[in-house]
Amino acid sequence: MLKQIVNGRILTPQGWIAGGSVVYDDSRILEVRNNSYVISEAAEVIDARGMTVAPGGVEIHIHGGGGRDFMEGTEDAFREAIKAHMLHGTTSIFPTLSSSTIPMIEAAAETCTKLMEEPDSPVLGLHLEGHYLNMRKAGGQFPENIKDPDPKEYVHIVEDYNCVRRWDAAPELPGAMQFGKYITSKGIIAAVAHTEADYKIIKEARESGYSHATHFYNAMPGFHNNREYKHEGTVESIYLMDDMTVEMIADGIHVPHTIMRLIYKIKGVERTALITDALACSASATDKAFDPRVIIEDGVCKLADRSALAGSIATMDRLVKTAVDIAEIPLADALRMASETPARIMGVYDRKGSIQRGKDADFMILDHDNYLRGVIAMGKQVLNII
Repeated sequence: MLKQIVNGRILTPQGWIAGGSVVYDDSRILEVRNNSYVISEAAEVIDARGMTVAPGGVEIHIHGGGGRDFMEGTEDAFREAIKAHMLHGTTSIFPTLSSSTIPMIEAAAETCTKLMEEPDSPVLGLHLEGHYLNMRKAGGQFPENIKDPDPKEYVHIVEDYNCVRRWDAAPELPGAMQFGKYITSKGIIAAVAHTEADYKIIKEARESGYSHATHFYNAMPGFHNNREYKHEGTVESIYLMDDMTVEMIADGIHVPHTIMRLIYKIKGVERTALITDALACSASATDKAFDPRVIIEDGVCKLADRSALAGSIATMDRLVKTAVDIAEIPLADALRMASETPARIMGVYDRKGSIQRGKDADFMILDHDNYLRGVIAMGKQVLNII
């Protein structure tokens, strides 16, 4: 069926189109116009009423929502968590597992593969955050599952399940460089995470295929003293890798607004993605976390002993609004970091991340105060415009 969003302020790769329209069918964008003339009487017309029409959010680091966690591995858990976040502007998603056992990864991979095969699915692949992490930087991870990279494990997962699109690790661990080389040779993104790596290790990691930094500034050291001598941390080392991309949890808590601005200033729009790192309690009426060790306090998830943050309760619309209102990042750039940049990082920009002819019909509609008012995913209204 032919559909047309009219009277929108549309964000395109070429810039804003005021009073424009987007024509699409059941799943694809057919045309982006600089006027709002209705092209056919048969078209279903959606009036944006001058609001912002932006690409749908591409979520590349998310653990759950709506009271469910992807670590459960079940189809029901996946569907409930995905549905909850789609109501907040996420139209493409890479479900994320915290440090898990191999049977847990296998169960989630089977579910993820099944959902990816469905027509017009928002699920684009599986993201494994661990379990090859530095125990001293475990944070909210499950320490009992953490270990050094083991080819007997990861080769099996990569060879038997083609849904894995990203795998994170601490590059200083024994075998981590070999791990990075192997997974990137299979087209899987290797990301630096939960690490104490210094510049020398980060440089070697980049040469071994690691191209991305997980929840930048979190679970990694910055500039510090070792007795009387000063040392760069993982943070500064990643800044010096010009082509490494980063992601930031833009809830205004995991990194303060000043650091959000610093990341934006140094890494820029093209190398910075916004993520939620959301737990099961996000996009949910419940205040209970999937992990019994976790509490919700001050608008964020923490370990119960308050020794570390443990994930967020953020949603895609909150990321954009926080980046604009708190960190004073221009709206167009915040929207690009929520859509275009993560799509490029994950290699799906050919169909996701921007409003262009031939791409998937995924849209967020925001009002003049940057509150979410509508969501369309693959041409279908997930949240009707209000």
